[in-house]
Amino acid sequence: MSPFLLPAADLVAISLLTFGVYFPRHRRRDLVVAYLAVNVGVLAVATVLAGSTVGAGLGLGLFGVLSIIRLRSTELDQHEVAYYFSALALGLLGGLGTGPALPLALMALVVAVLYVAGHPRLLRRYRQHGMLLDRAFTDETALTAHLEGVLGARVHQVTVQRVDLVNDTTLVDVRYQAADRPTPAVPAADPRFGAVVR
Repeated sequence: MSPFLLPAADLVAISLLTFGVYFPRHRRRDLVVAYLAVNVGVLAVATVLAGSTVGAGLGLGLFGVLSIIRLRSTELDQHEVAYYFSALALGLLGGLGTGPALPLALMALVVAVLYVAGHPRLLRRYRQHGMLLDRAFTDETALTAHLEGVLGARVHQVTVQRVDLVNDTTLVDVRYQAADRPTPAVPAADPRFGAVVR
C-alpha cells in the first residue's frame, strides 16, 4: 500500500465534506478555514505519531485536547460541532489508519452520514427557535396555544427560560413542526405586452 493513499483520501474526503456539503448549505467561510486547518493539522500529527512508538493512545488524547480548545474558543451550533468532529475523525483515519480498506470505508461513511443527516429535505418541517414574547405566561397550556397561533404550527415542546412579571415578557425555547404552505400561484404574463397580469 502506498503511504500516500490514506492522506490523499483524507484530503479528498475533507474537501468533499467542506466544499461539497458544508459550505453550500451553511455559507460560513471562517469555519471552512477551521475545518480544513484542523483536519490537515490532525492528519500531519497523526501520521507522525503512527510512525513512532507512542501509538494511537496519544493520538486519541490529542483528539480530546483539540476538541476542548476549539469548543471553548467560540460558540458553535450543533451541526457545526458535528462537522468539526468529523474533520478531526477524518484526519485521524488518514494519519493512523492501518490497511486501506477499513479507513477508506469509514471516511466515506463519515462524509455520507453528514450529507444525509444534514440534508435540507430531511425533517425540513421541524424547527427550533428562541422567542421573547410580549406577555408573561405562567400557564403552559395557554403558552402553547399562543405559540401555535403565532407560528401557525404544531408545537411539540416548550421550555420556559424566563418569565418577567415586571416587564410582562416570557423567554422560551420552542420546538415545533411547521405547516406545509402551498406555493403561491405565479401570475400569468400577458403575451401582448410581456407584462404580468394581476
